[in-house]
Amino acid sequence: MSGHGSPDQTIPHLPQARVAVVAASWHEQVMDGLLAGALRACREAGVAEPTVLRVPGSFELPVAADRLARSHDAVVALGVVIRGGTPHFEYLCAAATDGLARVALDHGVPVGFGLLTCDDETQALDRAGLPGSREDKGYEAAAAALVTARALADWASPGH
Repeated sequence: MSGHGSPDQTIPHLPQARVAVVAASWHEQVMDGLLAGALRACREAGVAEPTVLRVPGSFELPVAADRLARSHDAVVALGVVIRGGTPHFEYLCAAATDGLARVALDHGVPVGFGLLTCDDETQALDRAGLPGSREDKGYEAAAAALVTARALADWASPGH
């Protein structure tokens, strides 16, 4: 479990921020938990109505995030890929990860990385922010995007 060493960051108050959450649809129970966590973080930041876009799977996250990054201050990408018996897992995880990093760099917009890459469904459920889960990666991904959006806005303000 990778939660050890994570930063203790306070979610900033960003009521004017335009935040988008793009979420895959595969593994409905896990995705429902991740999405709920991300939306909870948005509410804590004062973001009343984040844009929510559902896509079929994790491979579609980068193209959706790219489009949303053009009109939003932060994007949160949520998905889950569970290892199977073929190399598909490695290809899909690499493509989605590389694509999301490219979106962030191409647009200069924080992209919260909420893509779970797990060996089995038990690991995914344990990270999904559901009752009994040990981690809430949807919340953490949204918090990272929001904290980064605040840091970038502060840096761009006069005097920096």
